Amino acid sequence: MKGAGADTCVQEQPAVMIELKDVVKNYGRITAVAGVSFQVLQGEIFGLLGPNGAGKTTTIRMLTTLTRPTAGELYVAGYPVATCPVEVKKRIGVVPQQNNLERELTGRENLLLHALLHRMPRVERERRIEELLDYVGLSSRADERVQHYSGGMARRLLIARALLHCPPILFLDEPTIGLDPQTRRRIWDLIQLMNRDGMTVLLTTHYIEEADSLCHRVGIIDHGRLIVLGTPAELKERLGNYCVEFLNEQGTERHFFATRSEAKAYAQSKDFDTVVRRTNLEDVFVELTGREARELASV
Repeated sequence: MKGAGADTCVQEQPAVMIELKDVVKNYGRITAVAGVSFQVLQGEIFGLLGPNGAGKTTTIRMLTTLTRPTAGELYVAGYPVATCPVEVKKRIGVVPQQNNLERELTGRENLLLHALLHRMPRVERERRIEELLDYVGLSSRADERVQHYSGGMARRLLIARALLHCPPILFLDEPTIGLDPQTRRRIWDLIQLMNRDGMTVLLTTHYIEEADSLCHRVGIIDHGRLIVLGTPAELKERLGNYCVEFLNEQGTERHFFATRSEAKAYAQSKDFDTVVRRTNLEDVFVELTGREARELASV
């Protein structure tokens, strides 16, 4: 994707909705993002999977104009982020990791405040607010103060706020962090519904199951580097579709095979108990990073 000149904002064909080229972000001597490159296509749910501190949030902050890269190029909806931040902001919705809603206001008032910031005409904003409250399942609680909302309700209101101006691209930073499993599933359903309605979604997560269930493609990022990229199925196939697992003195040992028959033959050659199972995305993460899933969830 070619960037526009510094004084013009010329939109390119947005089949590629998000693109990073050799992006670096340094904070002093600390490198938060180290030469990351990838694309997100129109209509995709793309996930950045990695532990806290891996560079996921910094990547989103650069893409959403909140911080500048040290080096590299970023494009959103065909616009270069560095020279056309206003055009980029018009076309994105952002759900931050931290709840930054106005707690003293009601849910409806929070949406009204942001509709006013977007300078939406009165009739349009009233219609859009009602649509979104229904869309995220908060119509019956819209006139309660946000300070009385549960974590899941607040997260749904943040999503509604991000969708007010009908952006084609949505960024979600750890959208289900701190939520119980049932509420997480409800947020997953909402993300999939938005995607079916045509939204391109980039989300960050350190929940492996979330990336596996939601994302068309996944990039695993660790220590600021993108170490692998592909669909969940492709990443598992590269490792081997079947896993033979057993315990030894050092802990759990895993071996991977292309076919179930190969895995069973290997398991039967052992004179101790083994487990043969399908490879999962957690296996991919562990093999590539050396981190166990419990480390991923706790750092």
